[in-house]
Amino acid sequence: MKTKWAKPALLLAAAATMLAGCGSGAGNGANSSASPAAGAAASAAAGPESSGGSKLKVVATFYPMYEFSRQVAGDHADVVGLIPAGAEPHDWEPSAKDMAQIGEADLFVYNGIVEDWAEQALASVANPDRVVVKAIDGIELQEGIPEEEEGEAHSDEHAGDEHTLDPHVWLDPVLAKREVENIEAAFIQADPAHENDYKANADAYIAKLDELDQAYRDGLKDVKRKDFVTQHAAFGYLAKEYGLTQIPIAGLSPEQEPSPARMAEVVKQAKEMNIRTIFFETLVDPKIADTIAKEVGAKTDVLNPLEGLTDEDKQNNLDYIGIMQNNLAALQKALNE
Repeated sequence: MKTKWAKPALLLAAAATMLAGCGSGAGNGANSSASPAAGAAASAAAGPESSGGSKLKVVATFYPMYEFSRQVAGDHADVVGLIPAGAEPHDWEPSAKDMAQIGEADLFVYNGIVEDWAEQALASVANPDRVVVKAIDGIELQEGIPEEEEGEAHSDEHAGDEHTLDPHVWLDPVLAKREVENIEAAFIQADPAHENDYKANADAYIAKLDELDQAYRDGLKDVKRKDFVTQHAAFGYLAKEYGLTQIPIAGLSPEQEPSPARMAEVVKQAKEMNIRTIFFETLVDPKIADTIAKEVGAKTDVLNPLEGLTDEDKQNNLDYIGIMQNNLAALQKALNE
């Protein structure tokens, strides 16, 4: 994934915006970040809503973080998603307005690794009352595809850092539950007065994720084949959870162009395995998947990595659960061909 960051002038503008707005907006009773134990020890009994009458201000980065936060929040928080519908989060960087929102947040929720700008943003708009949760904390991450397959420039830029790890844990319902639990703990740290409500909301959503997990187990246990081809390497955790094998055309970032050698290798594998479907995704140009499909004599279909909703998704009232159900149906169809 390409590391991007806002220009210094933009950071200064954002910080100035934040400082102008935070004098009256902070001080609402949210606890400091660091650890939940430290925050709980420092907190008063009353949370933001009970002390000042205003709801918790929550800023989440991209769609899964927004959806998980919204489910835990219930009526006690206003949750804002930074990255808009239709934007690819691997490419996105914050504007001055976004920086101001981060600065004023009572709670900031991010996945980790995808948002390679997040830690610098948090440091640039410091807020001692803000709780921060990195939702992948405590989850054992797996390596992405080998660096040489992701391109020489990527390997040079990120050799030895965490960007070789796969961030797409939200596509595994089991690991998604872990992220929801981390987010739940952060909400309780930020607003302990409503702990019981946050627990109840999280438990209700986790029950839905349990149902989704069971649907995947039941739906994929007897499929004819176990291998599927994807446009980029987003489905490694899902594949591991349900006994499948992902064959990615490109690496962890969808903006990455695969080498001709990699494309030839995928075509060879797909032909040998008689794979009839090549999966592309909603927020990225499908030309590479189309090229592979033509070489193989296969068709294409959508497997959504849920890195953001499209306008069409929103019009169809699709959410995380609905899109994951669509992904399951697409996998069942392709793996039974």
